Amino acid sequence: MKLKDYLKKAQKEKWTVGQFNFSTFEQLRGIIAAAQKTKSPVILGTSQGELNYLGLKEVLALVEISKLRSLTSLFLNLDHGKDLNWIKKAIDFGYSAVHFDGSELPFKKNMKCAKRIVEYAHKKGVLVEGELGYLRGGSNFHKKIARIEKEDLTLPEKAYKFVRETKVDSLAIAIGNIHGIYAGMPKLDFERLKEINNKTNAFLVLHGGSGIPKAEIKKAIKFGIVKVNINTELRLIWKKTLEKSFKVQEIRPYKILPKVQKAIQKKVEEKMNLFNSNYKSY
Repeated sequence: MKLKDYLKKAQKEKWTVGQFNFSTFEQLRGIIAAAQKTKSPVILGTSQGELNYLGLKEVLALVEISKLRSLTSLFLNLDHGKDLNWIKKAIDFGYSAVHFDGSELPFKKNMKCAKRIVEYAHKKGVLVEGELGYLRGGSNFHKKIARIEKEDLTLPEKAYKFVRETKVDSLAIAIGNIHGIYAGMPKLDFERLKEINNKTNAFLVLHGGSGIPKAEIKKAIKFGIVKVNINTELRLIWKKTLEKSFKVQEIRPYKILPKVQKAIQKKVEEKMNLFNSNYKSY
């Protein structure tokens, strides 16, 4: 099955496909091990920053090797692509999907750029995710309380027009979600989500999935979210597991890194069970 088939299935059956970002080999192995164990399809996300570090060709090679060894469905997505050259490279080199983040652009320019990317990507069978609304924060732990401004949120009428004009496959929306984990997390606006879902048939995406309470994630899936992005939680687990290993003065990477991989795997399994994506790959 292709990624679009899984997203359609998730949309119809009220579950969600998880996207998990990686920038190290043990993160990638942990995510894939979790997908195999739960039999979940999985989207492997790489931001431009993560790609700058790992290398585009290296990422593709690692994922292709992983596909040969894995019994589950793996898909690559360029996360928060803002540079059109990077987006074009990802399309040309074989990514399953690309995310164009034009959320900081004026509405008309965002639409114009998204439309150009869709026209190019669809010729090669690549899905395109657009973004409407503004997500604050960054992939880290913040000791302060998260603040969401009303003007940041996605307007249902604009979501309808954006999807109709650009023909994007997926739409990342702002409904109270935020990048990173905060001491006080905002509440999701489910009425706004329901209205957006009623006005468009695009696959709706929830960025900033880390730190959102389980009950709210389940409710978001019920009201139309078919893809949830997780990054911050995996980064925090990666850091904490390494710090714990260093406290016992272990310096051998082959002793330390498997612990990191297992910790990542455990968290991703937890998310996949929450998303109800388990046992959907076969």
